[in-house]
Amino acid sequence: MRTQIFQVDAFATRRFAGNPAAVLPLESFLPDATLQSIAAENNLAETAFLVRRSGDYDLRWFTPVLEVPLCGHATLASAAVVMEQLEPGRDRVVFHSVSGPLAVRRNGRAFVMDFPARPSERIEMPPGLADALGAQPLEVTANEHNFMAILDDERTVRELAPNMDAIARIGRPGVIVTAKSDGEYDFVSRYFAPAKGVPEDPVTGAAHCMLAPYWAKRLHKTEFRAFQASKRGGEVRCRVIGDRVELEGECVFYLKGEVEI
Repeated sequence: MRTQIFQVDAFATRRFAGNPAAVLPLESFLPDATLQSIAAENNLAETAFLVRRSGDYDLRWFTPVLEVPLCGHATLASAAVVMEQLEPGRDRVVFHSVSGPLAVRRNGRAFVMDFPARPSERIEMPPGLADALGAQPLEVTANEHNFMAILDDERTVRELAPNMDAIARIGRPGVIVTAKSDGEYDFVSRYFAPAKGVPEDPVTGAAHCMLAPYWAKRLHKTEFRAFQASKRGGEVRCRVIGDRVELEGECVFYLKGEVEI
């Protein structure tokens, strides 16, 4: 069996920035073990698999080690593949996923995703978190998906060098760190998920579903320019609309080819 494969730098305006995702359009989903093997072979933070359903698409996401319930950058990449490669000229698509329908629309060169918000609640400091991060958070919030550590300044976020083995054992699939930005952005963040096979994710759409509601309360606004300060880095424009979050970013194509399965 042969099928197309695309590799796209999401939340990026140039190649080798943002977060690379592989996107494979399929006629139907292959066995889970095969999908997982493909994702492991690609060895990117996420591989997205698309199956056409009438005018929409079913969408699933896999890291190199497991399937995840929501992924922003690979959804952004999938939208770019649909609107620029599979159906050129299309300006809107709905992806059906385990997190519900996810609508994406084109906005000039960018794409705007409509995602569920992931609010969090302030909690006591989890044992071992400060040591694992190598920094003392001002506060910690949590939901079922992640811990989020609020740090004192942008420089601390950027210079953080956490113990990934300890982060993997901390009790949530991932840890977000964030601080108010000192410069042109509203806030900055980084995301560590070694338990999911992704030590540091370059730019994480789903993390901003948790970040945006938190900063909306702190900054008393609903629209943000955010920057994920990984080595590759990427800008995410966020809007909180009720219990939804709009995430906007651009994509750059890196690779188009075929895989043999």
